Order: sequence, then structure tokens, then C-alpha cells
Amino acid sequence: MTDETSLGHDGKVTATTDPKSGDVEASSVFNTSPERLFRALTTKEICNWWVRPGVFNTEEWSGDVREGGRWAAAGVGGGQPYQLEGEFITVDEPRKLIHTWKPVGAPIEPATLTYDIEPHPEGVRLTLRHANLPNAEIREKTRAGWETSLVRLREIVSAEKG
Repeated sequence: MTDETSLGHDGKVTATTDPKSGDVEASSVFNTSPERLFRALTTKEICNWWVRPGVFNTEEWSGDVREGGRWAAAGVGGGQPYQLEGEFITVDEPRKLIHTWKPVGAPIEPATLTYDIEPHPEGVRLTLRHANLPNAEIREKTRAGWETSLVRLREIVSAEKG
């Protein structure tokens, strides 16, 4: 499934699910610096943009942003509390970030989330890939969630201009 959210003259957020792998991929161009975008991905600032109104709201985030370091997030989703956790696999500031992702205590293999930040004439392009999601329902919710979250992230960091 593919969905695009138009954001006016300066770009859009594109979020898709690969039909073969099931991976969710989302991308957008941000009118900011790579350093500023990387900071938004690796600090408590996540609580400002990792949201989908009426569906989930991240209220807490902590992380030891280094290879082998851990991260944790908590919030409310579907009216119920949730907790997520993971480990940083690759930290290549400000170009690449890879970490695992899973609900605390869930009997599933962790998903892997990869963020690639590349130069773009209008600032930087963020491409993320959320891989190893357990089923089609979760993949679709994840695709929609990333689309909404990246729209919010664009609003925050692009308004600051670096």
C-alpha cells in the first residue's frame, strides 16, 4: 500500500509497504541541517513528533545513543499504555542510525529501524526503513504512523531552519 501526504510546494512525506519484504519505508525532505535532524531522532525531542493524534502519543523517551546502547519509550496507544525498547546497532552521526524496536515483553523478534540522512538541494532527505514487522496489520499501522510522525517532524525541524 502506498500513501502520500502533500505538504505544499516544498515536498511531501511518502510512506509505503514493500509487497515482497513487508518492510515499511517512509521518506521526506527537510529544510534543516543533517545535525539538527539527527538530534531530533536521538533525544527526548522524539516525544514532540512521534505521535499519531487519536491513535498513539509518545510521552517518555530515553536513550544511550551509542552502538550497543539501549533506548526506551512509553506512551498511550489505543487508550492503553505501551512501552517500547531497543538497542542501537549503528550510530553514524549525522548520516545513519539503526536500532532494534519492539514492545517490552512481546514474544516476537525485534524489528529493525534504519534512518538514512542524505544531502538534498532543499536541505536533507530522511529515508527510514522499518523491517521485520510481524504481520500485515502491524505493517499497515506502522506505515500510517510513520507518515503522520514524519509530517509532524517536518513541521518542527523545517520551521527552525537548522
